Amino acid sequence: MAAKKGSRSKGEGSEKGGKQSSKKGPIAAQREAASRSIEQRIARGLAHPLRVRILTVLNDRVASPNELRKELGEGLSQVSYHIKVLNDFELIEMVSTEPRRGAVEHFYRAASKVFIPAWMVKAWPKSARRGVASTILEEVEEDIIQSIKADLFDDRPDCVVARDPRILDSQGREDAEEAAAEFFMRFLEISKESDKRLRKGEGDGKTVQTSAVVLVFTSAAGKNLKVKRDR
Repeated sequence: MAAKKGSRSKGEGSEKGGKQSSKKGPIAAQREAASRSIEQRIARGLAHPLRVRILTVLNDRVASPNELRKELGEGLSQVSYHIKVLNDFELIEMVSTEPRRGAVEHFYRAASKVFIPAWMVKAWPKSARRGVASTILEEVEEDIIQSIKADLFDDRPDCVVARDPRILDSQGREDAEEAAAEFFMRFLEISKESDKRLRKGEGDGKTVQTSAVVLVFTSAAGKNLKVKRDR
């Protein structure tokens, strides 16, 4: 239904010509400010490549500074310093302590699964991006090998293995990246829903150790593909 002459329809601003106001409501403004604050915190927390590597490990499992320095090949003092910075920015949290040879060893994990905005990753030097990717791929490889050895990899009919090399334009590649991020956000929601059912004793009560892996990368195999042209 058209608005009466002289009145303003919903969404119109007070400017001449009935231009739509770009002013945001208080809730939308608060959400945007919160999102910006989180991104700034992540950006500052991950300003050093070693912190990126540490968080990559702690995003997957619990570890102590001593374990991390062995795995990453860095000095204990360096790792401990960057652990403190990550903790200060609330990107990780301490989950337990253990007495070791007259000292106390602290164990940490990511405060939550940290999804790093694409614009931030693109700003990292190539060496940092490649270092993170290498760490994750090594963990994926080890996870798959151990699963196969234990005869668990395809023990259920809902095991999914898929590969689909395609030719995409720049927009398609960005859309694929976004779809991958959306999958992991949904996977996190599924995990929370599952935890809730288990706590309430709902469902069959069985637990299934599950790993999900998504890769979106520039494929050498794609060079052999051809773009399908409309006839």
